[in-house]
Amino acid sequence: MKGAAQQADWEQVRAYVVWRLSKGLPPTLYYHNLAHTLDDVLPAAERLAAEVKLLPEETLLLRTAALYHDLGYLVRYRENEIIAASIAAETLPQFGYTLKQIRTIQAMIMATHMPQAAQNQLEALLCDADLDSLGREDFFDTNRRLRLELMIHERTVPQEVWVTGQLQFLTEHSYYTVVARSLRGAGKQQNINTLKEYLNALQEGRSADSLVLHHATQQG
Repeated sequence: MKGAAQQADWEQVRAYVVWRLSKGLPPTLYYHNLAHTLDDVLPAAERLAAEVKLLPEETLLLRTAALYHDLGYLVRYRENEIIAASIAAETLPQFGYTLKQIRTIQAMIMATHMPQAAQNQLEALLCDADLDSLGREDFFDTNRRLRLELMIHERTVPQEVWVTGQLQFLTEHSYYTVVARSLRGAGKQQNINTLKEYLNALQEGRSADSLVLHHATQQG
């Protein structure tokens, strides 16, 4: 396994994906942008990999899948995972990845399709990294950018309907791995509590924006 990890050129594949995302993504992707991949999902995947002590090749495959998982947005908004998996198959051989490694990476990417469907540890780790922000202090900022993106690419959702949907999503969601639940579970519950307050304020006709601002200030 060590030999396989050394053959694949991580630095070159990272440079390639950053170039593709920076040049090809629409500027209206306020959430699924380069920063989401490079500053959000990839670091989360690396952190989880370290916590569970993945082997070097496993870490390489997880990091690579994190890089590639949103490349499908270069082509289309919905059902983009299959495009990302296809791009991985087309491009990773030139960076020294084997067919077996590429298939593992493709399966990880496909597992992130909503609703997530992880079948093994690597897929579970990528799914948890992709939704790391649910339990973070910047959840409300990322959530605002996601709503704005969806308004442009799909449809406008009234604020109360949006908050109701987000509350349901967070309440029903569960991180796959013990380590993700340990790192983000408490923060996610805080965000759920704030969403409940936010929804109550909306339903009562009160201004809800101050609740989120107060929440962010308290956590910061």
